[in-house]
Amino acid sequence: QVQLVESGGGLVQAGGSLRLSCAASRTLFSINAVDWYRQAPGRQREWVASVTRGGTTNYADSVTGRFTISRDNAKNTVALQMNSLKPGDTAVYYCSLLWAGTRYWGQGTQVTVSS
Repeated sequence: QVQLVESGGGLVQAGGSLRLSCAASRTLFSINAVDWYRQAPGRQREWVASVTRGGTTNYADSVTGRFTISRDNAKNTVALQMNSLKPGDTAVYYCSLLWAGTRYWGQGTQVTVSS
């Protein structure tokens, strides 16, 4: 079992920044990729970014150049720095990882970007 707890969401104006954090109950040294997903009202959940154990990162086209994902294996945390936020980034953001064949999700944190 792995518990994931996200924090850092909130209300921000367009062009602003937020930093999301995900705390894992299990050491990240044993886990390869950790992902951030988001789900806007009335839309399917979509992948946003991922970071591997070795630090390799990948991003959805919609956030490339604005978002930065990072992980601290010693602290079992993963962060998502979000800059130049747009109203279209409004969504519930979820941290997720795959461990022992099971995908785990956090409870999500709401990000609202006002125009």
